[in-house]
Amino acid sequence: MTQENLFEQSSGNVFADLGLENADELYTRGKIGIHVLRLLKQRNLKQREISELLGIPQPEVSHLMKGEFQRFSEGKLLIFLKRLDTEITLHLRSRSGDEEVAETVISL
Repeated sequence: MTQENLFEQSSGNVFADLGLENADELYTRGKIGIHVLRLLKQRNLKQREISELLGIPQPEVSHLMKGEFQRFSEGKLLIFLKRLDTEITLHLRSRSGDEEVAETVISL
């Protein structure tokens, strides 16, 4: 009797594993969004205060706090990080090797 594999190796991107068309975008938004959410929770702010800090309407704050990051572009999420006093560093490297091509600190 053979037993089926109960687990499948992940690619590291759950959205790609599910076969979603925009998997890379969703993964990027998720990674940035989780960081934004973590910073906001550390500050223990009310939604009205978050709305003022990030410059978005309260209903959008509600979506953000529920982890609905697909509602925000990567650029918008990066702006939220800036408003949360976060320095953003972008590392560029070849997919085929370990050699780093560039490092950039982004000032938004």
